[in-house]
Formats: sequence, C-alpha cells, structure tokens
Amino acid sequence: MSAPATPPSLDTTNLPAEGGFIGSGQEGGIVDQVRAYFQRVRNGDMGALPAIGGLVVLVILFTILSETMLGQQYFLTERNFANLLTQAASLVMLAMALVFVILLGEIDLSAGVTSGVALSLFVVLTKPDGINMNWIIALVLALGVGVVVGFFIGFFVARVGIPSFVVTLGLFIGLQGVTLILLGDGGVFRIQIPEFLAIQNANLPIWGGWAMLGVMLLISLGTSLWDRRLRTRAGVPNRTIALVWAKLAVIAVVGGFVIAILSVNRSSSIKVIEGVPIVVPIVLAILWIGTFVLDRTRFGRYIYAIGGNAEAARRAGVKVVTIRWAAFVVCSVLAVVSGVFSASKVGSVNAGFGTDIVLSGVAAAVVGGVSLFGGRGRLLHATIGALVIAVIANGLGLLNLPAGVNYIVTGGVLVLAATVDAVSRVRAGGSLIRS
Repeated sequence: MSAPATPPSLDTTNLPAEGGFIGSGQEGGIVDQVRAYFQRVRNGDMGALPAIGGLVVLVILFTILSETMLGQQYFLTERNFANLLTQAASLVMLAMALVFVILLGEIDLSAGVTSGVALSLFVVLTKPDGINMNWIIALVLALGVGVVVGFFIGFFVARVGIPSFVVTLGLFIGLQGVTLILLGDGGVFRIQIPEFLAIQNANLPIWGGWAMLGVMLLISLGTSLWDRRLRTRAGVPNRTIALVWAKLAVIAVVGGFVIAILSVNRSSSIKVIEGVPIVVPIVLAILWIGTFVLDRTRFGRYIYAIGGNAEAARRAGVKVVTIRWAAFVVCSVLAVVSGVFSASKVGSVNAGFGTDIVLSGVAAAVVGGVSLFGGRGRLLHATIGALVIAVIANGLGLLNLPAGVNYIVTGGVLVLAATVDAVSRVRAGGSLIRS
C-alpha cells in the first residue's frame, strides 16, 4: 500500500505577508537589512540589481561614444533626458501590464495589438467628420476593449485550460484583422485632440514638478507609517525607523535632481520648453497603484502564490481560476493605456499599431528581473528594465547606427537577462523546469 501523496509546499520567500503588511522576513537595524540583502543576492535573488548595473554602464558608454564618435555631447543633455522619458513611457506601461501575467508564469503576446484595436476604435469614434464623440467617453470605451479582450483571454486560459501562448498568439493574428477592418488598408488616422496629444507632448509648470515630488514624499511617508502600524497591530516587529527616513531622503535627492534637470529650458529655439512631461506623473501614479495592489492586497498575494506554485495555492484555498482571469483583464487594460501613450506621442494610429512592441515589453520585464518562471518580480523591476531597453534604442539612434544593431543588442541583453534569471533560480534551489 503506497503512502498518500504529500501536498506540494508553497514557497513564501517573496510572498507579501497575510494581513496586508509588508513582510521581509528579516527585521532589525540598517546593518541587519544590508546583511540580509547581500545574503539574498548570494542566494540568487538579485532582483533588479543586474538591470540597474546595466543601466549605469549604458549611460556611461553612450555618453563617451557620443563625445568621441559625434564630436559633441548629444546623449547626456536635458533635451535628450526628457525625450528618453517620453519615449520610454509606453514601453514602461506595457512592461508593467505584462508583469501581472508573467508573475503567474503566463504570457500575453496580444497585448500590443489589443492597444491597436482599442486606439483604432478611439480614432473612429472621435473623427471630426464622423461620429465625433467626446474624447473622454471614447477613451473609456477604448479601455473597455481592453476589459473585453482580457476577459476573453482569461476565459480560455484559466477556465478552458488552453496555454496562454496559444490563445494570445491567435489573438495577436486575429486582432490585427479587426484593426484593419476598423481603419482600412494602409490608412493613417491623425489625432487632433489637444488634450490627448498633451499627455506626451506637453509639460507641467515648474511648480507642478516640485509639487509632484512633495506628493510623492507624503505618499511614501504615509504608506511607510501605515505599514508600521499594521505590523505593530499584528504583533510583528518593525524595521528601524531610520530606514523610512533613508528612503525618503533617497526619493528627495534623486527626485529633486531629476526635476531640477527637467526644469531647465531645453529648447533650441525662441519657444521655451521646460518642466516635467505630463506623462511622467501618470506613469508614477499607475506604478504606485499597481505596486500597492501587488504588495498589499489579497489579489496581489494570490498572484505571487499562484506563480510560485499553482497547485499548492489551489490546495490552500486560493481561487486560481478567478485570479488568473482577473490578471489577464488587468494586463489588457494597462496595455491599452500603453497604446494611449504611444498614440499621444506620434499623434496618429495606423493599421500596424502595436504589432512590434509586445516582445520589447516582455524583454523589458525580464531584463528588469521579473522571472519568466513566475512568482518573482515587481513592477519597479519592469520599469527599470524598460528604461534599459529605451536607453539602448535612444543611444544607438543618436549614434546613427543601423536599426539592425539595435535589434542585435536588445536581443543579446534579453538572452543575458534570461540566463541570469535561470541561473539565479538554480542557485536559489529551484529548477530550470517549470512545475
């Protein structure tokens, strides 16, 4: 007679604690935190550390190459810094969208074309010589397209059990047909809505940038104090309060430096161009909300749990089907937001909109440290990975190198990041084979 099967265990290493508070598993003073961090790195949990290192190296490299190859500094300038932020916005948002499904060990290859269908509907509804609908209502309907597509994918993946790669690959092909039907062959539709175009092409007033930094500090302080209160109420030890002040100091210094640079007039003509691009606070707000959801809500904890071990999560009472379903809806809606940023940047939508960005979004998430095996990664990691990809494209473009070089370098960085992920997983005691 064989022994009864032992239920698989649930890896809670990176799982936010039950009760809504952040649990590091290693409390104490600053020295204890630093020691624990290096221990995690030695165990293979490097997070976004490789991406941050790569970002620093790329910035130094392109700064030197711009000076030596072009004879003038074009990369490390106020104007290019602002351009880099606006160019990266859509990729950052798409990478954040994909994190919700990659954490589950799934993929959404149709995220880019979902935004194409949504923005195609948007331009059809807002055409001045057509329906001429209010642009806010049209935008809500475009986001509704994301809900419908995400619901459709979630049904076939979570309920029917078809692999997400197959379902979203089918949609990647099929949704391009929907865009063609909406826009027609070869059509390019200009967007002439000033408020919509301002998202990517206008800036906050100077005082608005500093006010944004003040709000960020207040929210960070409030969130940290709220976390400490929850932990105290639960009888769990808190980290030293010095870490809270250190985090606020870092945000103040780095944020103040960035805003000071963006507050300089970066125009080469008579018209003054200065201030933080409007898209920046929008991205930061969505990043904060998404991080709050993943770190401090039951929905977020369940995503990590399913990604770590779906069977163990199911036996623990997690509604795996519902969580997977909801994650695909969130991914598709945020993908539409990414499309909004992209359309606002270029001011038009064509039949090929969104077809070439999804793999860059996956690459950004993986480069940032989000594990393709699921269960490990954060939205901030994807954001840093997207900045790495954007810096590569921006820097190589300034050097006037062929587009082929961009693809080769980006692909190489992706393979390197995936290798780091796989090796770190093995060092952490995992396997290269998904369970």
